[in-house]
Amino acid sequence: MTVIDISPSVMQFLLAFIVVAPLLGALAALLPAPPGLRGRNPDQAVLRHGVTVTGAVLVAAIVLAAGFDHDHPATMQATTDISWIPALDVRIHLGIDGISLPLLVLTALLTFLCALYSYFKLPAGPSPKAFVALVLVLESGTLATFAVLDLLLFFLAFEMVLIPMYFLIARWGGDQRQAAAWKFILYTLLGSVVMLLGLLLIGLKSGTFDMVALATDNGRGLTTSVQVIAVLAIGLGLAVKTPMWPLHSWLPDAHTAAPTVGSVLLAGVLLKMGTYGFVRILLPVAPDGMRTFAPYLAAFAVVGIVYGSLACLALARTGAKGDLKRLIAYSSVGHMGFVLLGIATMTPTGVNGALFANIAHGLITGLLFFLVGAIKDRYGTADLDTLAGATGAALYGRAPRLGALLAFAAVASLGLPGLAGFWGEMLTLFGAYSPAEGLSRPAFRTFMAIGAFGTLLTAAYMLIVVRRVCMGEHAPHSRLSPDEQSQQAPRAADGPQPSGTAGSQPSGTAGSPSSETAGPRTATTPQLADIHPYEAAAWTPLVALTVLAGLWPAVLLGLTDPAVQQLLAGGKS
Repeated sequence: MTVIDISPSVMQFLLAFIVVAPLLGALAALLPAPPGLRGRNPDQAVLRHGVTVTGAVLVAAIVLAAGFDHDHPATMQATTDISWIPALDVRIHLGIDGISLPLLVLTALLTFLCALYSYFKLPAGPSPKAFVALVLVLESGTLATFAVLDLLLFFLAFEMVLIPMYFLIARWGGDQRQAAAWKFILYTLLGSVVMLLGLLLIGLKSGTFDMVALATDNGRGLTTSVQVIAVLAIGLGLAVKTPMWPLHSWLPDAHTAAPTVGSVLLAGVLLKMGTYGFVRILLPVAPDGMRTFAPYLAAFAVVGIVYGSLACLALARTGAKGDLKRLIAYSSVGHMGFVLLGIATMTPTGVNGALFANIAHGLITGLLFFLVGAIKDRYGTADLDTLAGATGAALYGRAPRLGALLAFAAVASLGLPGLAGFWGEMLTLFGAYSPAEGLSRPAFRTFMAIGAFGTLLTAAYMLIVVRRVCMGEHAPHSRLSPDEQSQQAPRAADGPQPSGTAGSQPSGTAGSPSSETAGPRTATTPQLADIHPYEAAAWTPLVALTVLAGLWPAVLLGLTDPAVQQLLAGGKS
């Protein structure tokens, strides 16, 4: 069943266009704009170009999804298979199935929303031409990762995103951006070198780099020792990108320093490349090796769940001066732990839960980073103590729609039933309750219990963040002195304000002498700029899809389940 009837040749063209168009758009962004398209200035022209190219890719992805045969989601569709390097049997092999299609559409959507957001709120930094070109190269590499079906092409696409993200952090980031960018590139490059060795081992030992043929063979052409070595090497590279504890330490620094759109793309799509590699390559190609390492992968996953939650609780406590962007970054370590736990079960239930959690995390955490970026723009800081202790009525009283949206994203992130975050975590825990044959059931049930405890910790820190940022704190509950609070008073609605100007110290602010006599705080607290139209345009699709995926999970599971069943069966339906 397809939404619209599209011929196979058009489907092939659409997939090739989705992968190649952002790369061509990046080259065009560096050229001078034609006279009729320059607008008010060259900067506006190139930003409009970024919106146009990413919008065209999103439309093509939606049409591709509409033409996808939903009755046969386990079958590779829109395939292109052209010989590229005959001596190594490397082929330009593209295709999508129920596993890769949702990630392809998610990538196209988030990149378009980031381009739209940047058109109105470009981060401070060098030339907008370079910024747009880097975002488009990043999109092309990410889309290619989810579309290619050759191991060496997968590696090239996997590496293609590193340099653009490095420069986005290093040139358009905030404090400590150079150190964070270097940490990001060193961790990921070292992991990729090890991964390349594992991919070459599989290709040379099996005689092919074709991922479909390798998945159909299901490891029968590889000895157990080769599979174990390959899983160890490839798994390390994928684990760095995921990121899995204890290989996660680059992530909080990168997120904290990155511009808003960089954080959205890093959390929303780049982290998914690692977990996608586990599902697409290691589970079907080296099942015996995965079975050997599955208990260790699950153990690291649940440690990451608990560690990430405890780190968030530490950052959220009063007086810790925790950065809200850093807190959301640590929450990603915990959420991706659930994805890894689902993969480690090697069951259809667990892997489907992992894929669902992947998409849910991209939607919800992308929205959270958009919101935190907006809050930082308004207050001039993302410091939790400043946001909670020196803001009077806080977001609910100063920017109520922004506060309500932050509360929505927080409860979606903690896994509230009826929203997207719930189903992925539930299915991974169900998968851990009854893991695949050959895996220790008592061990995985222990992991399930630890993971379930992690969901309680997630709820705890998310609710603390909502209470502090959205509601604020009274002076008696704050560990900051009045002098410290006055020094941390928020900036004006949309930018810095010179000291001594009206509004620099709002009356009724917690800790000020008049805070108890000023009357209702909503009447005396200066309002912040609430949600702007361009912000509403960028965030509304993420809110709508979070609700849709939570209320109608069968839309996504109907795509992934047949493909996962066939993948785990070695190509046999």
